[in-house]
Order: sequence, then C-alpha cells, then structure tokens
Amino acid sequence: MPIDLHINGKTIEAAPGPSLFDYAEQHCIRVPTSCHKNGRCRECLVEVVSGMEHLSQRSPEEMHLEDGFRLSCRSHIVVGEGHINCHTLRRATIRIEERGCIPADSFVLDPAITHADGRVYVDGNPVAHSSGPVHGLAVDLGTTTVVTRLIDLATGRVVAGESFENPQRFGGSDVMARIRYDTDHKGRLLKRTLLSYLGHAIEAMACDPLTIYEVIVCGNTTMRDLFFGLPVETIGQRPYRSITEHELNAGIRKTTSLSTTAKRLSLRIHPSARVCSLPLVGGHIGADTAACLLAIDMAREERLVALIDIGTNTEVIVGNRKGIFAASCPAGPAFEGGGITCGIPALEGAVEAVQLNESGVVSVQVIGGGRPEGVCGSGLIDLLGELLRTGRMNELGRLTDGSDRFDLNVENNIRLTERDISELAQAKGANVAGLRIVLKSCGVEISELDRCYIAGGFGRRINLESARRIGLIPDIPSEKILQIGNASIEGATIALRSRTRRGELQELIRHATHVELEMDDEFFDFFVDGCQFLPFRKVRNQQ
Repeated sequence: MPIDLHINGKTIEAAPGPSLFDYAEQHCIRVPTSCHKNGRCRECLVEVVSGMEHLSQRSPEEMHLEDGFRLSCRSHIVVGEGHINCHTLRRATIRIEERGCIPADSFVLDPAITHADGRVYVDGNPVAHSSGPVHGLAVDLGTTTVVTRLIDLATGRVVAGESFENPQRFGGSDVMARIRYDTDHKGRLLKRTLLSYLGHAIEAMACDPLTIYEVIVCGNTTMRDLFFGLPVETIGQRPYRSITEHELNAGIRKTTSLSTTAKRLSLRIHPSARVCSLPLVGGHIGADTAACLLAIDMAREERLVALIDIGTNTEVIVGNRKGIFAASCPAGPAFEGGGITCGIPALEGAVEAVQLNESGVVSVQVIGGGRPEGVCGSGLIDLLGELLRTGRMNELGRLTDGSDRFDLNVENNIRLTERDISELAQAKGANVAGLRIVLKSCGVEISELDRCYIAGGFGRRINLESARRIGLIPDIPSEKILQIGNASIEGATIALRSRTRRGELQELIRHATHVELEMDDEFFDFFVDGCQFLPFRKVRNQQ
C-alpha cells in the first residue's frame, strides 16, 4: 500500500523515494525556498504532526531544528505503508482594512520618505534617484504570526498586505524558548530564517521591492531584537530587559528605537532603505505595544482607558496622555493555539467560532469554509464559553460528564481535553492578574474605565459575550469595549505616514511606568482567582 500523505489538508498517495518537497511541488503546494531543494537556505520548513517514523533520518542541514520540524527537501519517504500528516508554515493573505482606530483626517501625512525632482529622500537626505513610486513597509513581528502592510507614501494608502506563520517556531513556541535557542545556537538562525520568509512575502506583493525605502518594525522585545540580530540573553534574565534598554539607562543611547539599512540586513528591498523599529515601553513590553499606543492615539487621550493586547505575551496598559502604567503578562501561546491538542493559528482550516445547542449539537465556523483542521484562539474562547453556558464545564474547568475530553468534530478528530482547558485557564489567569495589578497601581477600579480596547491577533474576532462569560476580559458594558484587532500593524502604518506621531510616541513612552507583576505580593492570589472561569467584575478591595 502507498503512504497516505497529508500536506496542508491535501491527501496524496505517496511512494518511497521522493521528498516531501517533491510531493508538495507536484501538487502545487508552495514551499518557501531560495536554494531549490539543495538544503542550504533552510527555508522549506514543515511541521510533521505524525508519521515521522516513515521519513528519512535528519540530515546535517536539519540539526538546528527542534523535534517535529523538518526541511521538506531533506525529508524523504522511506517506508511504503503508513500515514504522514504535515504542513508548511503557511502563508495567508490578510484582509486589508483601510480604516483603523484613528480617523484618516486626524493627522497630516508627513512621512520621513519624500520624493522630489527625481530623487528619494530619507529625512531630507537623498538616498536614491527615482521617478517611480515610493513605498514603505509596516511589519508586525508576532511570536506566532507575522503581518505586513505595503503603504504608498505619496498618498498614505494601504496597497497590499501579506501574513505568514512565524518560521521561528522551529526554535520554540514562546519567547523564552527562542531566547534559549538563539543563545545556544550560533549563526543567528532565527534571524536568517525570518528575513528569508519576509523576503518571500515582499516578493508576493504587487510592487517592485526596490521601491520600498523605509520599513517600520514592531514586535515584542524578543522578536524585535532577534530581527535586528541583537543578543537576547538579557531579556530572559531578571530584570528582563533588552540590551537597548540597559544602554538607555546607562546613558549610551537616547532611545530604545533601532535603525539600520536593508543592505546590512540582506533584506531584498532598496539597499539604502531605512529599517527601523518603534521604541520599547519597557522589559517584555515591546515595540508592538508602542505601536498599539499610536493606534489608539494615547498621546492625546484625555479619558482613562485600558489597552489589552492579548497574545503569547499579553500587554496591559492603563492611563492617558498624562501618564501610562504598563505590564507584560506571561500568558503563553495557548490562546494562539500553541500547546493545545488541536490548536492551530488563525489560518485557513481553523475553527474560529463555536455554538452548542441544549442537546449538545455542535455548530462551527471554519476559516475558508473547508474541512476543519483544528481550533484557533477565537474558537477556543467560544468553545469554553459554550461549555460553561450549557453546564458541560464547571467554573473550575472540569467537564461535568466525568470525561476528560470534549469532541468538537469527531470526523476530523478535533477535541478539547481537560489538560487543554487547564492550559487555557492558566493563560487567562496571567492576563487577569496583569490587569488587576496594573489597575491597583493606578489606584482605580474597572468601573472607572471610560474605554477598554481589546487588541491582538484574534482580538477582532472573539465573541465578547463568550470572553466575558469565562472572565477573559472585563465585565463592563459593551459600549465601553472596542475591538481593534491588530492595532500593532495599524500603529506601524501610522508611524510610516507621520513623523509627528512618532515623536509624540517617544515622549509618551519616556514617562511610562513599568509595573513588574512578579514583585506584587498579591500576584499569586490574583492568578489563582483568574484561573477560574468566572466573570471579571471588580478588583478586590485593597484597603
């Protein structure tokens, strides 16, 4: 019998000999590569979910990969009977949203890149001769997903966008794992692989890459520093700060922003293009949070607002233009599908919404409308909320029928186990503890918030009722809650369009108060309370 090979949801009859790359190529499944199956570029990553025993032994070119990951060009089928299930780190075109958090007429277009008399200027300095278009690229480096936007800097219009799974996953699913990986392995492999994938994403856009003259990069502290090739070991050690923050405190630099050229990064755009990052807020609270502050116009905000950017590291900010309090919550990758039995990122094939009727019949909504392959963050929140609403799960996260799993889709073996529920409960507990401690630091209660912004990769798509029911977000009136989706990419876009807004952001962050959660004597109590699936109503009395 032939091998039953599943790649990205396609079923292929395979025989011993050819590689996974060969079969993907034959069936029009795109695999990133720059070396054309020679094993040198290390880009053709696949994650092998099952059937690793049917593949050839790891080659020398694969020794840098963690368990479960292979180079598809080096992975040959060696057994003539069995099953292999794998997938590439898949790219998905994002839905381009022209309207962000800030009305288009609320700021004047004043990009750092200008074009006049056949020349292109960066902050008034000539860098190229060109009479063609002038573009900028906004990049949000998520731990799980990378999102890009191409901007016409003459008009400020978004003209293209690409997203893809962060290929650095072969070094671990969370930032601490990647810090360890980068520290233990020579050659900046995480940086090189990410830059290669970003180059392929740029090539897929409808523009000449040589017309891109500025890139604004945002991401959490670790993702940003890995991108620029900085050592990240200090981020994983108390007091958990980037080397740029240490240098700022020592008076060696004036900002934690970074700047270099595309040529130095070997990024395939105009060689003289400036590649820079937004500043860090502090510690693990990175440039992605700074971008979110741009997106909600915090530097001009008079009201008391909260920003919750839910992700692998959830950031919580409370304040206004007069001052902000910020904290990073080590939530882990559970709400992005990491570490969950059938969890996957929000790509095609992911269950993104779930409903249960009183008889237990399940209805699901799948991204792309095809066969479900797993459950992404918004689907997990819905599933927890529905299990709680229908009494199939109690407030402690135990299934009430005595079983250790709930079958969401039997045909495709998609299920939620009690261990998964525990992982999600702990991720939620970290988020709840973070918000409670930041509110306590501000001396305010949830009811005093005028607005609560929910950001993050799945923040736009989560069902607020489900999220409130399980206690993931504050139990406050819906009119006070605004889902802003990927505010990080929106903020990076604003930074490309406006030098003025960049300056305002630097000033706001200069006076930010970084709240270290683990130093609060009530952190553990808040965390334990937050692990229960109860509405998040009110901060306990601190008197």
